Amino acid sequence: MVQEAIRMNEGRTRAEMVASTIRQRIAGRSLTPGAKLPSVRGLAATLKLSTSTVVDAYERLVAEGAILARPGSGFYVANQAAPFALAEAGPKLDRAVDPFWISRQSLEAGEADLKPGCGWLPPSWLPGDGMRRGLRTLARADGAALADYGSPLGLRQLRQLISRRMSERGIEASPDQIMLADSGTQAIDLLCRFLLEPGDTVLVDDPCYFNFHALLRAHRAKIVGVPYTPSGPDVEVFAQVVADERPRLYITNSAIHNPTGATLSPVTAHRVLKLADQFDLTVIEDDIFADFEHTPAPRLAAFDGLERVIHIGSFSKTLSASARCGFVVAKPEWIDGLTDLKIATSFGGGRLTAELVLNVLSDGSYRKHMETLRHRLSRAMSEVSARLKNLGIEPWLEPQAGMFLWCRLPDGIDAADVARAALEKRIVLAPGNAFSLSQSATNFMRFNVSQTLDPRVFEVLGDILTQERN
Repeated sequence: MVQEAIRMNEGRTRAEMVASTIRQRIAGRSLTPGAKLPSVRGLAATLKLSTSTVVDAYERLVAEGAILARPGSGFYVANQAAPFALAEAGPKLDRAVDPFWISRQSLEAGEADLKPGCGWLPPSWLPGDGMRRGLRTLARADGAALADYGSPLGLRQLRQLISRRMSERGIEASPDQIMLADSGTQAIDLLCRFLLEPGDTVLVDDPCYFNFHALLRAHRAKIVGVPYTPSGPDVEVFAQVVADERPRLYITNSAIHNPTGATLSPVTAHRVLKLADQFDLTVIEDDIFADFEHTPAPRLAAFDGLERVIHIGSFSKTLSASARCGFVVAKPEWIDGLTDLKIATSFGGGRLTAELVLNVLSDGSYRKHMETLRHRLSRAMSEVSARLKNLGIEPWLEPQAGMFLWCRLPDGIDAADVARAALEKRIVLAPGNAFSLSQSATNFMRFNVSQTLDPRVFEVLGDILTQERN
């Protein structure tokens, strides 16, 4: 049986095939916890393989914790065998549609599943060749780059490059005003630790990126929402809320808003900053979609000069979600405090990833890739928008750039019901109330156009909407 399975797994090393087959037998419970495995010599003879191949396979499984080595006795199946069966588990349809719902479903989805609701590009849309060149360059780096801690501020050459990129958007910041983080999410987490006490009030857009809700709840903040319009937050409501609630922070996207795709107008930006100054409000400007823009939109940090605004960014959306690297841009005294906090929570910086990101961004191919990507997204935006309209799903606005369409479903249709029904067909959608603090987006849904081009998405949506109407 093992030999037969190995023959079916061509293209992998023999040790990998032996290990994979044993994993499958553990997951299928034909090898139960505590069961003794064949001896190295015995399995090698049965499979007609060398003993070194079987030793390699067993060592891999021991390292994974799948089996245990007992000196003088042999190899046994570990008691913690259950995790190997998780990959076979179906989607959990009974989960609440909360701020974690879309993330859980998207991250747990299999390779064959479709993910119109996720927040990232398909791997084939990312600069894979550039990443490979960067990895090859990094493989030739000196020992310090490969093995040593990075400085708490982060790789200086990358901070210099980020400083130059910021100036293209009107934000003047020296490299010493930039601190690298593991991701945009870690950057916001550090800022919340630095600026908030439990019970402090934080202002968010309604709708906004759902993980803002989750992160702020983890910091025990009081969250208050302000309706978002096609030109930014509703300024009249914003003024009333900051006067009544006196929030400590306001967290927003300014360039390409998530989930709506809207762009902040200069007039709204000036009014928001005037209110922030009047009521001693700090603004965190999340700008992780900056490179998707065709023409730079107004930046709060540029108007403010980094007095009340903290600017953050990330390369996860345009380079790779596997190579996590983000950054914080703030006034010097705040960078000093954030650096101490970073040392306390994660010690040194992630030098290896920073070196890789620097290599890729320094390659002239990245700018060419982004030009191609922007045009590709524009075409996808037009195609997906038209096909959704044919189903009676109307975009809230036509975004100037980016990957998101914020859409209104036909009257009387609950987006959460549609999302649960689609999940049964292995399609992950993003229902509106996951983004809405007030739960006022019941019939809205966010679509990632790069992940919504497969015809099956529209077929399944059409069938579900027909059933929901009947």
